[in-house]
Amino acid sequence: MILRSVSWSTYQALMADVGEDRAWRIAYDKGVLELRMPLQQHEIPNRLIARFIDTIADELEIEVMGVGALLLEREDLSRAIEPDSCFYIQNEALVRDKIIKLPNDPPPDLAIESDYTRSSLKKFTIYAALGVPELWRYTKEILEVYQLIDGEYQKLDKSLAFPFLPVDEIPGFIEQSKVVGQRSAVRLFRERIREILESESNTNQ
Repeated sequence: MILRSVSWSTYQALMADVGEDRAWRIAYDKGVLELRMPLQQHEIPNRLIARFIDTIADELEIEVMGVGALLLEREDLSRAIEPDSCFYIQNEALVRDKIIKLPNDPPPDLAIESDYTRSSLKKFTIYAALGVPELWRYTKEILEVYQLIDGEYQKLDKSLAFPFLPVDEIPGFIEQSKVVGQRSAVRLFRERIREILESESNTNQ
């Protein structure tokens, strides 16, 4: 659902009225408000990719803070968005145990968009304005990785947060989950990450 000519005060009043216990997600761009109801075909890849990121963090033994569909909003920019999932990686220590509010706190280091249906808003513009350094977009069994460079997203073949990760292999694990199950797919992904890290370790010795 698209609502136009929605002022920031009206947007805030609407969000306050419905509260946090709602199924739909929002994107707001200078007076245009999009309300979107996540579908099963949308949520399953999103949640699997989030589990893959947790798996990578475990294998690297680093701290990663997943904040789900955290509402990211900037009144001064008249923009707001809820990613399907987002993570603090490089800046995790800066926001640990904090109530995150932009722009006083940094934006998430990585946001995920799982697009089953086409959005009516140019979400990349919103993410870029908010300063999210990395964006993963999964659609039609393809995972695309974008990095924010000079205020615009450029599509690259590797992740800023996890440069060793073969991102083109991730859709295959998502497809495997339809046959072997989600937990089995995560275990297979973990084995692949261990294989890559061991290979890198042997190369550096």
